[in-house]
Amino acid sequence: MSGKRALIKLSGEALAGPDKAGIHGETLTALANDIATAARAGHEIAVVVGGGNFFRGVQGLNKGLDRPTADSIGMLGTVMNALALEHAIEAAGVPARAMSAVPMPSLCESYARKRALDHMAHGKVVILGGGTSNPYFTTDTGAALRAAELSCTLLMKATNVDGVYSADPKKDPNATRFDRLTHDEAIARNLKVMDTAAFALAREAGLTIVVFSLEEPGSIGAVLEGGGRATVVAPAA
Repeated sequence: MSGKRALIKLSGEALAGPDKAGIHGETLTALANDIATAARAGHEIAVVVGGGNFFRGVQGLNKGLDRPTADSIGMLGTVMNALALEHAIEAAGVPARAMSAVPMPSLCESYARKRALDHMAHGKVVILGGGTSNPYFTTDTGAALRAAELSCTLLMKATNVDGVYSADPKKDPNATRFDRLTHDEAIARNLKVMDTAAFALAREAGLTIVVFSLEEPGSIGAVLEGGGRATVVAPAA
């Protein structure tokens, strides 16, 4: 899969590493190195990062907040992660540009599709924060949206397991792993690796989703080169 344009969806928790919250320096550096290596191999890379290591919007409902306010706080968390990842990727020797769907020009560039495409064409890794800038949309849905509008070949969903299972393999020893699914099958089976809106948007755009584990070093590059252990969710033939 040399020279592909791909969008990687990272959860905020992926940056927390063993700390479970905030940003774990060694984990951030390792992720940035994997992304930088993939970019140096000639792939055009965009990243959508969540903010769950700081604040998840749905948590705010238990704290007396309404959903729009809680989701707005979560969006700010995604921008913090985007800024950290931008710095770490550049420290790994690859140019990067953080862009936010929520305008905050004193901190980073505001997201615009054509500008993001231009950055990617010039070898920059684009890190997209701020979600869609709207409440009620998850970062999974935001990732599917950005992957579609940036004409990405792959939407890479990074998780802590090596693909899509019939149940949580860490809780159910009888969980079955799928090598390949269609979008319709993923929706019909109510598989939770991405929300239904994200699967539906990917189906509409004809996007191929690859679900893989970040726990193996070099996993991002392996998936982009057609290897690695993962589940492919693709349009029906």
